[in-house]
Amino acid sequence: MPTTDASLLTGFRLRTVERNLGVYGIHLHREGHEPVEHRFRSDDPVHLYSGSKTFTAVAVGMAQAEGLLDLDDAVVGFFPEHPHADGTEAITVRHLLQMTSGSPFTGFGPGQAEEPDLLGAFLTAEPVAEPGSSFRYSNGSSYVLGRVVHAVSGQDLRDFLLPRLFEPLGISNPQWMRCPRGYSLGGVGLHLRSSEFARLGQLLLQDGRWEDSELVPAGFVERMRSDVVDCSDFSEDPESSAGYGYQVWRCTVADAWRADGKYGQFAVVLPRHRAVVTITAHRESASNDILRAVWEDLLPLLPEV
Repeated sequence: MPTTDASLLTGFRLRTVERNLGVYGIHLHREGHEPVEHRFRSDDPVHLYSGSKTFTAVAVGMAQAEGLLDLDDAVVGFFPEHPHADGTEAITVRHLLQMTSGSPFTGFGPGQAEEPDLLGAFLTAEPVAEPGSSFRYSNGSSYVLGRVVHAVSGQDLRDFLLPRLFEPLGISNPQWMRCPRGYSLGGVGLHLRSSEFARLGQLLLQDGRWEDSELVPAGFVERMRSDVVDCSDFSEDPESSAGYGYQVWRCTVADAWRADGKYGQFAVVLPRHRAVVTITAHRESASNDILRAVWEDLLPLLPEV
């Protein structure tokens, strides 16, 4: 395991132990340096929970680059064989990316997660807000994005990403949980090692480039973090109310943004430091305390570039 600059992680490691933050491992990538890792347990694949959503957004960007869809396309147009409720005609792919569809089917309501037909339930739920008008965190939106990718490509989300993303990043046979109808869940369910999750963060830091190839258009990566909607009513925690882009969160630290999954699955992109901090963990309360430990104990040691 690389150990160069391992002392950078000392303060964070101590904070993790002192505050029982439940961290499994931390991976630090800095451009021009060897990666640094510290493990509190083996680097086994873990459930990324909503960290999965960022991979789904990347798939949408790839599909757009291939001319298969446009972000302002109406979602119902991809599923002409499915009935839909009045008002859903106004929901676009961009609304799904930003979680502003207005749909009450989020996957979190009573019985929603157990719904046997997630796409049908989303399309037949009449919007409770005008699409584009307000943020509503939604596994349903992410799942439908995956179904859109399938509709335009003929491939399930995981299979679409396998040659385009996972294989170039050196991630072999990733496991992604599926819905009752056999489609990748999109919003949750992807299992990766922290060192593999870190490669997504590095790809985003590098504006979609990996080695000599552009896997995701730089313009789409830029919009992922800059085409942000207000989510200030979502949470009292500043880290969960600073703004939401295309299946990513804006951080309280200037220019920083992240993939974010329940219990502390984070891939934090730090453009000013040309760095990525990736964490896997299981902290059931106040998982954003892990982010605050990064800001307090690691970030001051990273020079801005």
